[in-house]
Amino acid sequence: METMASTSEKILDIAQALIVAGGYNGFSYADISAEIGIRKASIHHHFPTKAELVSVLVDRYRRQAEAGLHSLREQFSSPADQLRSYLNYWQTCIRDASPSFCVCAMLAGEMQMLPEEVASRVRAHFYSLARWLTSVLQAGVEQDLFRLNKRPEEEAQMLMASVHGAMLSARAFSDPGLFTTIVSPQIAKLLAPDCKRTDGPK
Repeated sequence: METMASTSEKILDIAQALIVAGGYNGFSYADISAEIGIRKASIHHHFPTKAELVSVLVDRYRRQAEAGLHSLREQFSSPADQLRSYLNYWQTCIRDASPSFCVCAMLAGEMQMLPEEVASRVRAHFYSLARWLTSVLQAGVEQDLFRLNKRPEEEAQMLMASVHGAMLSARAFSDPGLFTTIVSPQIAKLLAPDCKRTDGPK
């Protein structure tokens, strides 16, 4: 059982890396087979179809993301620090070339071509992220930490678009610093005067 679980996780890990590199249509089971060194039939044993494989992958990614966001609430009592830490995570990933792109953001670019079972999961991820950002912004307003020009739900959507757009720009120009250049002003705009910092996200 452990071997099967381990093999499944390896397949998912490779699939995630391949999606981040080239999207849903940019990889095949042959690519995974070459990376792991197992037959395609073995991959089909674990995941009969590509749609099923990516559905399981997105479910796993969403669970990991939600656990990470939950941990930010436990680590930081201030909504401002929660938001900074969320952005710092992506800045560090992009700088260190670790998982430097949100797999759901990559899949969202192919939304019209994705099987519905995958697309629905990608949407669910963004709904979940938007809810978290909205709750953080709302809490920040209630604690007099944030000044919003729009409703928290709208500001959350704008911030989410800015973060994922910044990922794309950093990748397109091979310049990790672009992420901070794009996102930092968004945070500065949200912060109430007493909470502004000159150093920005680290």
